[in-house]
Amino acid sequence: MNTHTFSPVSLTVAKFGGTSVADYAAMDRCADIILADPSVRVVVVSASSGVTNLLVALSAGVAENDKRLALLGQIAAIQYQILDALGRPAEVAATLDQLLTEMDKHSASLAHLPGEPARVDALLALGEQCSSLLFAELLRQRGEPARARDVREVMRTDSHHGRATPQLQELAQLAQGRWAVGLNAERIVTQGFIGADADGNTTTLGRGGSDFSAALLAEALGADNLAIWTDVDGIYSCDPRLVSGARPIPELSFDEAAEMATFGAKVLHPATILPAVRSGCAVFVGCSRSPELGGTWIRNQTELNPVYRAVSLRRNQTLLTVHSLNMLHAQGFLAELFAILARHRISVDLITTSEVSVALTLDSTGSDSGGRELLTPALLEELGQMCRVEVETGLALVAVIGNRIATTAGVGKRVFEVLENHNVRMICQGASAHNLCFLVDGSEVDPVVQELHGRLLEQV
Repeated sequence: MNTHTFSPVSLTVAKFGGTSVADYAAMDRCADIILADPSVRVVVVSASSGVTNLLVALSAGVAENDKRLALLGQIAAIQYQILDALGRPAEVAATLDQLLTEMDKHSASLAHLPGEPARVDALLALGEQCSSLLFAELLRQRGEPARARDVREVMRTDSHHGRATPQLQELAQLAQGRWAVGLNAERIVTQGFIGADADGNTTTLGRGGSDFSAALLAEALGADNLAIWTDVDGIYSCDPRLVSGARPIPELSFDEAAEMATFGAKVLHPATILPAVRSGCAVFVGCSRSPELGGTWIRNQTELNPVYRAVSLRRNQTLLTVHSLNMLHAQGFLAELFAILARHRISVDLITTSEVSVALTLDSTGSDSGGRELLTPALLEELGQMCRVEVETGLALVAVIGNRIATTAGVGKRVFEVLENHNVRMICQGASAHNLCFLVDGSEVDPVVQELHGRLLEQV
């Protein structure tokens, strides 16, 4: 085994998504990437592909024991395939069996008490614990000093299960005190998506929170770079599955990347950019299957700043409209509305107002780790006490993303010519120089996006 220590010129935190650690072969490719870059000292992994979805199914409460055991069997099969390829080292096998036993215990409890938030988080967190355990062993077998560390040692959050909020000051203190000193001696392999509150209870950061976890750790450790390794070779000008002319973007500004992540570029979790902006850490997005293809760098400053950079799409949008004559020439209505939304931990994406109504969008995929919807009966009841509420679903949000959009003549004309034969439910533009957004019916959105991309980004 390689026992030397290395003092990297720069520090990189690398995050590998579920498809990148799906099986032994995928993990081995990730090990190649890590071993080729001595600056990578912290590795953050998601659960192996498919495991989190199976755990979410169990977290809902599976009363039929045979069905519950079948789901657990699928999870075990994914993990044991990797363990077998590693030669079933006794200590790792014993720890993995303990984690699978915990899955059994928590899922059995949830079968009788479905949806109990603390136990749901404890169950969902086990997927990342399995993958980090196995990946650290693979690195050791490749001759690299590496150790699986429990991210709950440092990832301090509040106690809101399902969508916990990181406590940044405590996270920084713990990361510097417990992890930073040992980074020269060995690489740390840890978990994304999970944390712990002040009492040591397991929490989760919401679906897709592994990118966010990695960004928070990079900020806390003062990393120079954050590398997000996934199943696509960077961020594209549009979803290439929808638009054949979509092309990879070599470089993005933080502002552009934040807009793209927020409005539908699934390759990057929306919360990832903020820690990078705060710390100045550059972010790289690349494909773990084909690292030679390069990827997208996200930095504070970029060489080129075109008016049109990308067209993003987010399906399954909910439009919430509240009406009240009390708004007319009155003060405080919006403050009260947003206070209610804040109490229910709702983050608003877009908002438009008139004299007597407010329309705002909620991303229906923005549920917590266990899949619970944000627009709860309790929220609707509280809103209903102050105003009339309308809820529209099945909408799609389209965002034209770029630079100087609010101050460049002709942008609106080019965009809305495409929408001539489509009903636009909401338009939002002007608050940001980097986007123009609108809502259309979800059944009509594909040709809209295709034509927009063709006119704005493919025509020379």
